[in-house]
Amino acid sequence: MLHTIGGFDRIGEENAFTVLARATELAAQGRDIINLGIGQPDFKTPDHIVEAAIKALRDGQHGYTPATGIAPLREAVSADLLKRHGVETDPGNILIVPGGKVTMFMAILMFGEPGSEILYPDPGFPIYRSMIEFTGARPVPVPIREENDFAFSAEETLSLITDKTRLLILNSPANPTGGVTPRDEIEKLVAGLERFPDVAVMSDEIYSQMTYDGMEHVSLLGFPSLRDRLILLDGWSKTYAMTGWRMGFSLWPEGLIDKARKLAVNAWSCVNAPAQFGALAALTGPQTAVADMVREFDGRRKVTVDGLNAIEGISCRVPLGAFYAFPNIKQTGWKAKALASALLEETGVATIGGPDFGVLGEGYIRLSYANSTDNIRDALGRIEKFLNENRKN
Repeated sequence: MLHTIGGFDRIGEENAFTVLARATELAAQGRDIINLGIGQPDFKTPDHIVEAAIKALRDGQHGYTPATGIAPLREAVSADLLKRHGVETDPGNILIVPGGKVTMFMAILMFGEPGSEILYPDPGFPIYRSMIEFTGARPVPVPIREENDFAFSAEETLSLITDKTRLLILNSPANPTGGVTPRDEIEKLVAGLERFPDVAVMSDEIYSQMTYDGMEHVSLLGFPSLRDRLILLDGWSKTYAMTGWRMGFSLWPEGLIDKARKLAVNAWSCVNAPAQFGALAALTGPQTAVADMVREFDGRRKVTVDGLNAIEGISCRVPLGAFYAFPNIKQTGWKAKALASALLEETGVATIGGPDFGVLGEGYIRLSYANSTDNIRDALGRIEKFLNENRKN
């Protein structure tokens, strides 16, 4: 019998892919499935990005690149950060990675070990906790509460830091809630973190360009007091509809970039070359597709929230970022995962149960409105009909 390390007994997964597999299986059986579960834009990657990758292949860009990414792409990322956040960054501290999860993996691996603590949002992206537990560190959930419009509380977050805390993970705009933490709360957190200079911060800003109703995205990059311990996570997947390209980037402080580079060398050598040229075209080419996509998401957001709030037993806060709604389903009498499963099996609507995002996710389900307006209306109608016929209270 083979004996793997204990970490593999603790590692979790992202249930959205399990739901996607089941939804695909049902569709193959001839079922009419509307997938509001998976978190990816339903748009195609803009043509100029695709053409740049094709050109790179035709031009012979078939070999290894530097482990950190090609220099023009790192320079373009630095220029993009300056344009969006008004902060100058060193391209030498930027790492091109195969998707956003890789930055989580590396950051948690650097700071997670038995005896240490890592703070992460709950409800939040499930890979945070999964990787923390894999390392043997103690996962400490930072509550993300509906009454705060799913923004994190600076005071509550700071109260959870101990002398064992090594890393704090933040996410705004947030998955799964769509919450966006306002500037004043972030400023309070940054000021409070000055008392804890040995705590690293990983800011997951993968949805940084998806905010609504005039809501400002406040990047942690804009705070000089954090620069020597901030790991910034961002990328192309959501912004440019490039989920399958597996293209992300991270910005590392001077003291960590070489450690990150060594992990890259040991794990994946480099990101595939033509995809990097596509990502370069994304940053340096026209941005109209990004604005058009966010505008479309905004319209779908309103349809989703209005439709959910019209269903008896469901209430939904207005999400201010990303492309998720996180409705409260407690008054339906259903447990969240049981409801999500029943909706998929009985109505053909794929959603994700809130507990897949943390203990505090019970009583909620996640819907992605990265689907067509017609499909969203159809799905909401099916959900309402199902609940009217299957109420638990």
